[in-house]
Formats: sequence, structure tokens, C-alpha cells
Amino acid sequence: MTVHLLQSDVSTNPAHGTLPDERDLEALMRSGFILIDKPAGPTSHQLAAWARDLFGLDRLGHGGTLDPFATGVLPLMAGRTMKITNKVLKHTKSYIAVFRFKTVPDSTELASAMAQLTGRIYNVPPEVSAVKVQVRTRRIHTFEQLDMVGQDLVARITCEAGTYIRTMARDLGLMLGGPVVLKELRRETSGLYRLEHCITMDQLADAVWLWKECGEEGALRNVIHPIEKLLVDVPSCTVKDSAVAALTYGAPLLLPGLVSVPSGLKKGSELLVKSLKGEAVAFVTLKVDSDSIPSLENGEVARPSAVLMDTDVYPRRWPASN
Repeated sequence: MTVHLLQSDVSTNPAHGTLPDERDLEALMRSGFILIDKPAGPTSHQLAAWARDLFGLDRLGHGGTLDPFATGVLPLMAGRTMKITNKVLKHTKSYIAVFRFKTVPDSTELASAMAQLTGRIYNVPPEVSAVKVQVRTRRIHTFEQLDMVGQDLVARITCEAGTYIRTMARDLGLMLGGPVVLKELRRETSGLYRLEHCITMDQLADAVWLWKECGEEGALRNVIHPIEKLLVDVPSCTVKDSAVAALTYGAPLLLPGLVSVPSGLKKGSELLVKSLKGEAVAFVTLKVDSDSIPSLENGEVARPSAVLMDTDVYPRRWPASN
């Protein structure tokens, strides 16, 4: 994506804010995330609750529900990071699934059925889901056979967020004329993050113990990531220091504060605002097409839809009201 550079002679004050990778532990826990390799057994909600109790935090949730029997990549979101949970939930996911057949299917018929379950398909939530059962579609990018072991098909599925793999098992059975059960499910990736980026709950507990009991922050700092690393693939603009504080108080983004903006975005598009240090400040909604901004002389270009930075990070540049 090309960018319109509106101001080049700008700098940032090192006395305010910090580079995301240089935040202290307290700041990371106010606005960071942890990648857990969820074990089979507990619910995603239970894992988030355990982590919340471990840290003693008021706000910590999960970004992407996995059934109790399922395992794999599960982001845990702390503090202000919970404001972007809906964006994490939209990430493309990939899974390794084990489907058990009552009768081993013909290989040609199986391949045909899997091909029919690729692309844009109907994917109605199963009755066991907490989601309201309604007709909807999801895009299945790939549905490939990895192995056939006895009556078990081992497959990799890459799909749009919100896809129910149980539903795919049911539909596979309907196509092949016999019941199919989803026996195992492991989430390999969620967006940019893979299993190799994850830690176990035991490792998290050990890191918290070292911090609380021994005063050693190193292990915990290695596993809590700044919010910005969840947003690397989101269109973003950059603003001057003078605009940061105003945005955190909910003020609109005005043209004089804008340093750069992506091209090709339409009015109404959502955009991440970053400081000159690369800090996530807020999400804003464009009031004009981004390609028209370089020709403007002044005025409002966007309004905040979600503030991600604390109000006291950058100083106010306007007088307080009496």
C-alpha cells in the first residue's frame, strides 16, 4: 500500500511515550497480549480466568474461542488490548483436524467431497455452539488431506474466522453417506501467529512466579507482547506528538497533526493511528477519502472510534477548563 507523506520535517520528543518493544512490564500488562498453546480440557474462558488470577489483573480475556477438547493458538488479551478483540477474531485461522469415519470412504469420493467444502460454503453453527444458529457462509481457503490412518482422516484446514469445523465434519458425512465425527482439532495459526510463538500455561505460571517471588522480570517480558504486534497488518497513519494527547481524549484528528496516511482508503474506512515512535494511539474513522487529504488546507480528517493509549502518556497541548 502506498502512502501519502504530508510532513517530512517532524521529530518526536523522547521524554514522552516509548518504543513498543521498550515498554516496562507494568505498561505491557496494561496493553499487551500473550500467546498460549491451549491444552485439551479447559474452556478458553477458564484459561483466561486462570491467567487473570495469576497476574491479579482486572481485565484479561481471550481472542478466539476454542472448544474444550481443542488445542492450539489462543491469544490472551490484557487491559486495553481487549478493545481490539473483535479484530483478532477476524484473523484467518488454520487447523489440523482428525475426522473419524464409520466406514472408510472411497478416496476419489472423499477428494470430491473435500473439494466441495472448499471456497465459499454454508457453515451453520452446530447446536452445541453458544452462537445463535442461523444460515451463514464462510470461506474455506484450503481443505487438504495429510494422511489416512485406519478410519481417521488427518487434514489441514485454512479458513475464514468463525468457521465451525464440527459443521464441516457433519457436512462431510452427509456427502459421503455415513456419520463423520471430529475427534481432534488443533489450531496451528491465528493471523500471523503460529504454534511456535506460543507458550504453555505452565510456562506462564513459572514466569509469573519468577517475577512475583524472585523479582525477575525477564521471562515474563519475553512472553507479553505489545499491542502493536497484533496490528502489524492493519492500515495505519502516523501523527505528530502534538496530536497524540488530543486523540486519547477523544478529539478528532485534524490535518495539521497528520504526518502520513495510506492511499486508496475511502471515507468511512477504519484506520489505526500510530505515533512517531510506532505506538498504537487509536482507531479512527476517515471523514474523507484518503487520496483527497493531500489537497486539503485544514480541517477534520477522522474521528476516534476506539482509543488504545492512556491519556497521560503525552502532555496536553490545550488549557484545562475551569
